[in-house]
Amino acid sequence: MSNRILLVDDEEKLLNHLFEALSAKGYEVVTAKNGLAALKLYEEQRFDLVILDIMMPEIDGHQVCEKIRLENPEQKILFLTAKDSTRDKIEGLRLGAKDYVTKPYNSEELLLRIGNLATPSPTDQGAAATAILNTYSFGGNTINFKTYQASCNMGTIDLTQKEVMLLKLFIERKNQVISRTQILQTVWGYDVYPVTRTIDNFILNFRKYFEPNPAEPIYFYSIRGVGYKFTENE
Repeated sequence: MSNRILLVDDEEKLLNHLFEALSAKGYEVVTAKNGLAALKLYEEQRFDLVILDIMMPEIDGHQVCEKIRLENPEQKILFLTAKDSTRDKIEGLRLGAKDYVTKPYNSEELLLRIGNLATPSPTDQGAAATAILNTYSFGGNTINFKTYQASCNMGTIDLTQKEVMLLKLFIERKNQVISRTQILQTVWGYDVYPVTRTIDNFILNFRKYFEPNPAEPIYFYSIRGVGYKFTENE
């Protein structure tokens, strides 16, 4: 099976050029012209590599990267962008990108970098299989990330998109304290900051859904002045 690449850029000329160059090398390439379209494609398909432009309308490449990494922490991502500042490169690498190429680029160099990233190793394949798990169970509760439903002490309930994103973040960083700022950036986006009590209200809901006794939580903790933590005793 050929290696699959999701190519995301709002510059149509560049998008078409790269599509043709990568297709000629034998890659199966799927394109998107904005971040929202890219996220929809990512929910529906599997990719060995995601190539992202940063400056895009509606939702930028950094935000797309963060949401993809929340879905699959092992996904390989390469940033292709006109932004050449050290700050942007550091931010991209902080979010988990594997490489960073600045426009205008040398075609031969770019194809070599893509080739190095696009071929999955056995370790990558095993990690991807783990990341694709659709459900997570703890303490008699089961969360289904595909149907946005949970089976808990309240029966089968429907979850909102934000609830699912926040639960994924907690489970991905199980037993780690996550700061309020990290949660706001990951789940709500860089420029959207809900009122102070928003996260606390989500935690209260999670306790109501999943805790044997919401007044004495054993899974979802608020650490005063620091952040929040999901703990599961093995």
